[in-house]
Amino acid sequence: MARPVGNTRLKSARMAAGYPSQQSLADALGVGVRQVRRWESDTPPWPQPEVGQALTRVLGQDLESLGFTPSHGAQTNHGRRTILAATAAAVGLAVVPTQAAAMQPATVAADYEAVTRSHRRLYWSVAPATLHPAAVAHATLGCALLPETAGQTRQRMAAALAETWLLAGRIEFFDLRDTDRAQQTLLRALQAAGEADDPLLGSAILAHTAFIPGWADERDAAAERMVAARTYARRGPASAELLAWLDAVEAECETRCGNTRTALHLIGHAETVLDAGGEHESPDWLDWFSPVRLAAFKGNTQLKAGHLPQARATLLGVLDALDSNEEKQATVVLGDLAAVEATAGRPEEACRYALRALDQLERTWYAMGMDRVREVRRALAPHQHEQCVRELDDRLYDWSTTVSALSR
Repeated sequence: MARPVGNTRLKSARMAAGYPSQQSLADALGVGVRQVRRWESDTPPWPQPEVGQALTRVLGQDLESLGFTPSHGAQTNHGRRTILAATAAAVGLAVVPTQAAAMQPATVAADYEAVTRSHRRLYWSVAPATLHPAAVAHATLGCALLPETAGQTRQRMAAALAETWLLAGRIEFFDLRDTDRAQQTLLRALQAAGEADDPLLGSAILAHTAFIPGWADERDAAAERMVAARTYARRGPASAELLAWLDAVEAECETRCGNTRTALHLIGHAETVLDAGGEHESPDWLDWFSPVRLAAFKGNTQLKAGHLPQARATLLGVLDALDSNEEKQATVVLGDLAAVEATAGRPEEACRYALRALDQLERTWYAMGMDRVREVRRALAPHQHEQCVRELDDRLYDWSTTVSALSR
């Protein structure tokens, strides 16, 4: 005699949804593991209504697709649906049978996450215009795959999709300077983070959306989004690095809105948070922040506040501490150092730093770095007839940079 194989439909759906054991599914549903064993037997009993709803929600398929035979009451409801379908067909309406979407295996989440991680690392070396289409295509694939997953697999897919949309939004805002598109992309990222029920990722996305009004001198809108970002972070557990980065984001928004005293207070609080540390580890995607990055925020704020000796010392320390692979950040720091010297009335030193920034930009393009250089050139207008400024102009307006410099 053939050995009973049990309810293979339910077992397959469980595995595809990311629940490798009967116990893991039982924990997700809040039932005993014996109940799951009964469901995966040759004669699975029809689940109680509330538990049945939870089961279909977690596994993404209706009960009949999961191998259950309707009880008498359920058969009555099923029969009513059949009668309604027959009536519709009799009067000439098209009837499309309801069926569950093809389910992806549980491995789809790990495979999708692997590409997301690769894109995260490539951001620091690949040209934005090259990486952006790949990130958007990966997000499009994630949107197509997400409805074909359930349970833990769906949650992991949604989180990786949210990170992918966040990367695309970062490129659009910081590298391509397409604010309108970045706003829409970050909204998609937030929706995916909600699908994943990942409050920390939601916090990071909301903080990125605060940059948009912050850079437009819309302080109230930026502050409102930062309140939301901090609210999500409290649902954490948030690491010290994430909490300090939220301070840094708010500080940059305050700086751009002219509130440097408030910004310096926020940076001081961030330094205290980092010094104190915490018990929670930072998520892998938080690779854009570190104590050195916080110091870069601080140097820029000191510059805007007119604290030139302090800004110079802070930024020189950042430049020495930056890793060799942090080329994009280096262009920003060099630009800020050039601005310090221009403000101090030292045009030769300002041009020297600006030229170093342009050298770096030729290797790794970064719109924010070019913004800094252009700001320095405007500040050097009183010295524009000096030889050092003319040499800067020769580099700034050569064939490779003129289009970019004049595009805004």
